[in-house]
Amino acid sequence: MIAAGTAFPLGPGSVIGIIGGGQLGRMSAIAAARLGYKCHVFSPEPDSPASQVCYLSTIADYTDHVALHRFAEAVDVITFEFENVPADGLELLTSLKPVRPGPAILRLSQDRLQEKRFLNDIGIASAPWAEVRDAAELDSAIAELGLPAVLKTTRLGYDGKGQAVLRPGDDPASAFAQLQPKPLVLEGFVDFACEISVIVARGEDGHIAGFEPVENRHKHHILDVTLAPAPLPLATLAEASKMACHIAEKLELIGLLAVEMFVTRTGSLLVNEIAPRPHNSGHWTIDACFASQFEQHIRAVAGLPLATPSRHADAVMKNLVGPEDMAILPAILATPYLIPHLYGKTEARPGRKMGHFTRLFPKGSLPGEFGIEAAIKI
Repeated sequence: MIAAGTAFPLGPGSVIGIIGGGQLGRMSAIAAARLGYKCHVFSPEPDSPASQVCYLSTIADYTDHVALHRFAEAVDVITFEFENVPADGLELLTSLKPVRPGPAILRLSQDRLQEKRFLNDIGIASAPWAEVRDAAELDSAIAELGLPAVLKTTRLGYDGKGQAVLRPGDDPASAFAQLQPKPLVLEGFVDFACEISVIVARGEDGHIAGFEPVENRHKHHILDVTLAPAPLPLATLAEASKMACHIAEKLELIGLLAVEMFVTRTGSLLVNEIAPRPHNSGHWTIDACFASQFEQHIRAVAGLPLATPSRHADAVMKNLVGPEDMAILPAILATPYLIPHLYGKTEARPGRKMGHFTRLFPKGSLPGEFGIEAAIKI
């Protein structure tokens, strides 16, 4: 339901409220400014990456209902770069202004169990899984799925946090005790050839525009490198895009959706998780596409027609993580053809995403393994 006084598409000068102050909000706000919009970020973090480039900032806890109410009154529409907002705060925001993507989608993305049930119910395959509420259910799940397997929290996990790999000889009870909150989910181990992701936008009119699937490579459970496009058979890429569009349609999404998938050794696709927001694996679109994932996000949220997601170049995107990668920043800045993007974070903690850089190639000429290694080697 659209809140009273809100008319779409939003005109220039309208204010888009962004929940979360991280780099995804920062890059969304930059895209919004290009389209003539102002952004107001809500985050508990002073001097957040997004607040540095926004028109207004509210610094308050996500449970502060007075601050949330004032924030909603000051914006025309609300979106998210961070989906783990407490449910009661989300209900308050929804009662005051349009929230895009909608609250039902946000709740689903907050809970791995709900997410997996939804995907399986609409015919999307995933890794085998089982709900784990107590030690007895964990034993039953291990007996059913076998080991190795991955035990995960259903909420709040990201970049490898909130999960434990269980192998033969491990103590499952110890892992169960350490992971919070309960319940948990046990996922069967997938022997996959690679991981890919597809980012799609769906507008207010139901039109869907998807970026090409990309391959993602991780280091220490954190995305390290993205290859665009994914070097896979055309039939596999087409099926991945079709699955992502199907999910967006069934969700009745208005906004942006990232769908992470495993490509198995036999070439089949299993959806790992979805995120109804801009995604780390879509950063390459800023430099290699006619409209970035962030512009598509803002267009959908504001009720504008979606832009073409076409790619004008191939790309390799490399994350800059922690003090180790920031130590090579001077070399990156001095290296031709590398396009740096820094997030305005002052403290380079281990495992913290500080920025990324992109290397472009003429369309259709993404290099092989040695060329990719050379392209990102500093």
